[in-house]
Amino acid sequence: MSKKHHDDDGKSRDKDKKHKAEVAVGADAAPADARLSGKDYDKELKKLHVELVKLQEWVVAKGLKVCIVFEGRDGAGKGGTIKALTERVSPRVFRVVALPSPTEREKSQMLIQRYIPHFPAAGEIVIFDRSWYNRAGVERVMGFCSEEQVKGFLEVVPMFEKVMVKSGIILLKYWLEVSPEEQERRLRDRIGDGRKTWKLSPMDVKSFDRWDDYTQARDDMFAATDTSWAPWNVARSEDKKKVRLNVISHILEHVPYKELPSKEIKLPKRKIGKYKAADYPFKYIKEVF
Repeated sequence: MSKKHHDDDGKSRDKDKKHKAEVAVGADAAPADARLSGKDYDKELKKLHVELVKLQEWVVAKGLKVCIVFEGRDGAGKGGTIKALTERVSPRVFRVVALPSPTEREKSQMLIQRYIPHFPAAGEIVIFDRSWYNRAGVERVMGFCSEEQVKGFLEVVPMFEKVMVKSGIILLKYWLEVSPEEQERRLRDRIGDGRKTWKLSPMDVKSFDRWDDYTQARDDMFAATDTSWAPWNVARSEDKKKVRLNVISHILEHVPYKELPSKEIKLPKRKIGKYKAADYPFKYIKEVF
């Protein structure tokens, strides 16, 4: 085989790999008949919630420290996934951190500094709804920081995350990937639904037409921070129900836990009637329903 033919084959294989990677990350919206039904979703979610309670008890008993980072474009489904993850566990163990815009004082600090106080102690699982990766995403795309600052951040973060892992923190990073068509559908849905208008921030509107800029920012972030000790896990979120189940399943697979033995619980007999309730004029609320 000639060297030219060998090189052409190599380029072809590289091209195929690149194409497969693009398909894996930038998947098209799932067809309607492939979407998970509400009944099946509730059934599977209930099973996962039972396992999350077991995980919670193990984390507390063994003093584990778990840090989970959620990133993705606006409308990718981060909030709904975090809600599904935490709705049946203790907020004292599963703590959600969603920091507001930095104050002037915080802007003068080292970037990571404002996140460190929220890191997990023994027996805690901390979930970041957006994290220090704001610097590589929205701050970069919207011009809130310089390219020099972004470069410095991408150089430092892998070392910082290695220190986190070395300290005993189990670090899981998730990127929720959504197509432009599905993102637009969700953002328009927020405009027309009075229950969701609070989700649509002025920043969402400003960044709506910067899809390519966010794609480049994502690619640069992955290239610099997708490490062996803190890899990025990509979850396709065209179907909100599926992505919630998939992410929770992945967490359960990557945080080692066992079911702790539990004592049988029996409610004691109650003695009611020894005390006669006072004839107090309670102010009952209006029963609309």
